[in-house]
Parts: sequence; structure tokens; C-alpha cells
Amino acid sequence: MKIVMKLVSFVIVFASVAMFTSCSESKKAEAAADATEVVNEEPQMVIRYIDEDSLLAQYNLAKDINEAMLRRSNQFDNEQQRRARDIQKLASDIESKYKNNGYLTQESFNADQNKLAKMQSDAENYMARLQRDIQNEMVQNQIQLNDSINNFMKAYCQEKGFNAVLRKTASFYIDAKYDVTAEVVEGLNKRYNKVEKK
Repeated sequence: MKIVMKLVSFVIVFASVAMFTSCSESKKAEAAADATEVVNEEPQMVIRYIDEDSLLAQYNLAKDINEAMLRRSNQFDNEQQRRARDIQKLASDIESKYKNNGYLTQESFNADQNKLAKMQSDAENYMARLQRDIQNEMVQNQIQLNDSINNFMKAYCQEKGFNAVLRKTASFYIDAKYDVTAEVVEGLNKRYNKVEKK
């Protein structure tokens, strides 16, 4: 009888341990499943892209800056040509006068030579200064354009819930359905107020 009682007692303890182990393993499995669900419930990253070439071709600020830079480039070319013509004309006049014995003294010839040299020097200095001014203007315009686009993109991404907006050129492939260029251009142009130069 004592053996039977010990055997029954052993079976009860064994069953209790087996049940506890089974429950413990079940809880571990449930915890692992919950952890997997938590990982799977992590929000997915939302990414879109823009075609920067199209954006710059259609954004009114970029177009205005491009037109202004073309005008400045034309101004530079025209000024360079005008000054080159003036220098060439004076050089031709000096040469013609010299060939025709128009200089009565060496001093008058030297005075014209000095005038030509000063005209060339002044032209070089002026053109260098104009080129620096144009380059500085280009840098300022680029900063303004970048700031405008960056500020808009921050607000746009927050509004739309995007985690990132990439440049199309920064990727090998992005499905066209993720292209937000037209929407971005429309938003930028709505926000842009052209300032007329006086």
C-alpha cells in the first residue's frame, strides 16, 4: 500500500511538473509570438521620390533664377565685347596714327600707349569684379532655391506622413507610382511669390 501511495504521489508530482513545464513552454511560445507581432506591427517606412530635373524645370523660382542668371551672363558677354571693341579701336587708332607719322613727339606716342594699357587694365579689373558679383549672386540664388525647397519638403513630408523623399538620380530604380514631383512642384509654385526687381 505504501508503494502504491508513493507511486500515486510520484505520478501526481510528475503530472504537475509536466503541466507546469507545458504551461511554461506555452507561455514562452505566446511571448515569442507576441514579440513577433510587436516587430511586425512596427510601422513601415514611407518613401517617395522626386525627379529633380523636372522640379527645377517647372518650379517658378528656379525658372526665375535661371532667367536672371542668363541675363547676367549676357550682360557679362556684352560688356566684355564692348570693352574689347573699345580697346581694339584705340589700338587701331594708335597704330594708324603711328604709321601715318601722326605722332610729333615720343611723349604723345607714349601717352597714347599708356592710355591703351590703362584701358586694358581697367577692363580686366572691371570684368573680374563683374564676374565675382555674378558668381556671388549665383551662390545666393542657389542658397535661396535650396532653402525654399528644403523648407517646403519638411512641411510636405510631415503633412503626408512620409519618412523620406529621395532624388530619383540617387537610386537605381523606383517604381513610378511613388513619384511626387508634380505634387511638390504644385505646392512650391503655390507658395512662391515672385518679387519684382526695381
